[in-house]
Amino acid sequence: MIERADISSVLTQIRSAQGQINSGMHSSSMGLQPLVSGLQEGGVNSVAGVNSAAEVKEVPSFATMLKQAIDKVNDQQKETGDLRTRYEMGDPDVDIVNVMIASQKSTVAFEAMSQVRTRLVTAYQEIMRMPI
Repeated sequence: MIERADISSVLTQIRSAQGQINSGMHSSSMGLQPLVSGLQEGGVNSVAGVNSAAEVKEVPSFATMLKQAIDKVNDQQKETGDLRTRYEMGDPDVDIVNVMIASQKSTVAFEAMSQVRTRLVTAYQEIMRMPI
């Protein structure tokens, strides 16, 4: 159940961000000009504010976020391997329940990561098939 709570909170954050983006794009005071000028001045990783260029918000790149996610899955798998090894060696501080929970968490995280990879590859292939 812990995994579902984490997914729910992530989905809530995504929906709220989409709502902010959509409400910002529909307001009459904000057009595409601040976004375009922010991209031209600061690159892809920053977006200009509504009223002034001083309100620049730094956003991590997709590659950085993907690398962090992969590193987190890798760390979780290493931790699970360490717990398994400690349990097999007879460490009294490690319980089989904790080992099995960690194993399931790392399995779910790896499966999710592989699904994301599959969807990224599919999206890339579709983009490459688009006519120029």
